[in-house]
Amino acid sequence: MLIDTYGRVATDLRVSLTDRCNLRCTYCMPEEGLQWLAKPDLLTDDEIVRLIDIAVTSLGIEEVRFTGGEPLLRPGLVGIVERVAALEPRPRMSLTTNGIGLKRTASALKAAGLDRVNVSLDTLRPDVFTTLTRRDRHKDVIEGLYAAREAGLTPVKVNSVLMPGLNDDEAPDLLAWAVEHDYELRFIEQLPLDAQHGWKRDSMITAGDILTSLRTRFELTEEGSQARGSAPAERWIVDGGPHRVGVIASVTRPFCAACDRTRLTADGQIRNCLFAREETDLRAALRSGAGAGDEVITRIWREAMRGKKAGGGLEAPSFVQPDRPMSAIGG
Repeated sequence: MLIDTYGRVATDLRVSLTDRCNLRCTYCMPEEGLQWLAKPDLLTDDEIVRLIDIAVTSLGIEEVRFTGGEPLLRPGLVGIVERVAALEPRPRMSLTTNGIGLKRTASALKAAGLDRVNVSLDTLRPDVFTTLTRRDRHKDVIEGLYAAREAGLTPVKVNSVLMPGLNDDEAPDLLAWAVEHDYELRFIEQLPLDAQHGWKRDSMITAGDILTSLRTRFELTEEGSQARGSAPAERWIVDGGPHRVGVIASVTRPFCAACDRTRLTADGQIRNCLFAREETDLRAALRSGAGAGDEVITRIWREAMRGKKAGGGLEAPSFVQPDRPMSAIGG
């Protein structure tokens, strides 16, 4: 079991497979990109599977989310999913992606054992998409979403970040589109995870702003805390159901007290929060001499979990910017 000193138990493992991305979203990284990790610094496929195996069989992890950067850029992704699906007990598996390349890989990922996907899409307007991501790939994302739904990677969840002056008027349109296509839409408050450190709390679009906008067109009925559990998204039933919309209000309504996550970065570091200032190096243990045994990795991981802070570094009302960009940590 992975338990911290505040009694929180981690059952959800986020695994960053790469720090690279084929978009340049303005709220994530600069236009010229970042200095990517060197290949020898990345965990190998075997190392990733071994660490997930330890997490599932010895530490109580029940769900694995593959992230990046952009995880579809990892050459061995399908093989990793297939090997993790063979573990006993088998964890639930999902993938967070920008959707580019999903049209090509959705069927293979489903066959390998992936359960579902989260796809980032902030706008229905191709021109706004190009402005936000600095890439003309809107059509690829739409096609990737369709392919995921047709492959059975459901529920397909769509993650949207609203930015002032760009897409802040699109909340009702995004929800109407998601309902029409049977996707579950989740709005995410913009986090201070940009490499340029340009985030400003007083100009961000808040959960309250989003809900006010949605209620101009839809009737929303709150599901409540019992249905939410440890999930980061508060959810509302749309027009009596069956569709739902979620809001992840990490800034204005922090949910650190219910956090059940632990994170493995692409270079083998354990982070207990996106905003953690400390990391614990598992890669060094894996590669030291003959390599540490599973019991040593288990002990290191448990000790890392015990160091998790009460607020995970997200003390409201002000945030501490992380020391690494989001692409290097995993969403």
